[in-house]
Amino acid sequence: MSLVEQLFRVKPIAMLEADLAGEHRLRRALGPWALTSLGVGAIIGAGIFVLTGLAAHEYAGPALVLSFVIAGLGCAFAALCYAEFAAMIPVAGSAYTYAYATLGELLAWIIGWDLILEYGMASATVAHGWSKYFLHLLELFGIHLPPAITSDPFSTPEAYFNLPAAGIVLVVTTILVIGIRESATFNATMVAVKLAVILFVIFMGAQYVNPQNWEPFLPFGWKGVAAGAAYVFFAYIGFDSVSTQAEEARNPQRDVPIGIIASLAICTALYIGVAAVLTGMVPYTEIDVDAPLAAAFARYGFNAAVLIISVGAVAGITSVLLVLMLSQPRVFFAMARDGLLPEEFFGRVHPRFRTPHRSTILTGTVVAIVAGLLPIQALAEMVNIGTLFAFVVVCSAVLIMRYTNPDQPRPFRTPFFPLVPILGILFNLGMMFSLGSHNWLRLAAWLAIGLAIYFAYSRHHSRLAKSKAIPLRRARRS
Repeated sequence: MSLVEQLFRVKPIAMLEADLAGEHRLRRALGPWALTSLGVGAIIGAGIFVLTGLAAHEYAGPALVLSFVIAGLGCAFAALCYAEFAAMIPVAGSAYTYAYATLGELLAWIIGWDLILEYGMASATVAHGWSKYFLHLLELFGIHLPPAITSDPFSTPEAYFNLPAAGIVLVVTTILVIGIRESATFNATMVAVKLAVILFVIFMGAQYVNPQNWEPFLPFGWKGVAAGAAYVFFAYIGFDSVSTQAEEARNPQRDVPIGIIASLAICTALYIGVAAVLTGMVPYTEIDVDAPLAAAFARYGFNAAVLIISVGAVAGITSVLLVLMLSQPRVFFAMARDGLLPEEFFGRVHPRFRTPHRSTILTGTVVAIVAGLLPIQALAEMVNIGTLFAFVVVCSAVLIMRYTNPDQPRPFRTPFFPLVPILGILFNLGMMFSLGSHNWLRLAAWLAIGLAIYFAYSRHHSRLAKSKAIPLRRARRS
């Protein structure tokens, strides 16, 4: 077999299905409500509590509602493609697994390595943001912790370690090791709290809306709307994590598509509502970029709202952190089961809890160190471009799979094919090109490291390389 054939060999559907019958598999414990809750838990967090203010102030003004619509459309096209794959291939790994079944081993490795960066840096970013809201909540009760243990040494010279950020990561890691059902219950509680707070913001804030604050509606023009969409895209990151739990769904062919589409629809409606209320309560030029929602209510003397919103923010960001850290070990697990990472470590499942405990503990340890020691603003920018890249791959993979495996049972089919996946590719590529060149350079550097690992280790240990799987170019002719 030539090197090129090995690099582009696809993993057959039968081989993916065989993984579900193996010894090292995950517990099926999630229904449609739990999966939808996980999706909402992953999506609604710092995006709605922080990004709305900065995006309105700097990019789109009152037209921020249109930015959320555009970003939501790009995600919706990708979500429909994710749903088809998740129902057809209910195996852990998300976009990595889908790429392996359609685009070949090398591209699967690239997208898997990209997802590791996305979930890891997103988790560290969220933990860092959680610590700020937690400290603000403590200050409302007169509790002040010393700067030495509440910030990273790069942002605050006298600081040594961001203890709250690292602490919440370790707490979440413990919950994730114990089990997926317990993790889902904890997440559902946090989701209920933050949904109550967001509905409070929308319905109470609507009473203070002044329609004159929406004029001019497009102060930065349509270019500002597009820039705002690329920026607030971070707020949508998370619905794809539902697909990483496909192997733990009780009825994945039905429940995973419901979880993906329902969570995205709910969150898009809430984002648009909050954006409309915020820009209606406060002129966009006067919006507080650090705590926009709390500051908007404080402007009208509604000080009790500051406490309510702070509690909602802490709960909301906790659930985001939980789902992100739930997702990354599942990607490790899928890659290890294929032999691309050491299976003895990354592919092991706890005999009692049936969770990938070793990779979960490793993920938690690394994220805690990064969140505690580093200023992660620059690294967080990589999350957007990495996620958009994954969305483009999944939309492309749906097109390819319809051609290479037309007779494969599809409990859920992407509607309006091939228009939806093509629009998904175009929308998400457009948002990728709206990001700065430095983001592309960081992504290239990370992928270069990944390629070095692939050619040094993964290529030689691949299960697929040792099997008799059909290369992609032959599958197309058969």
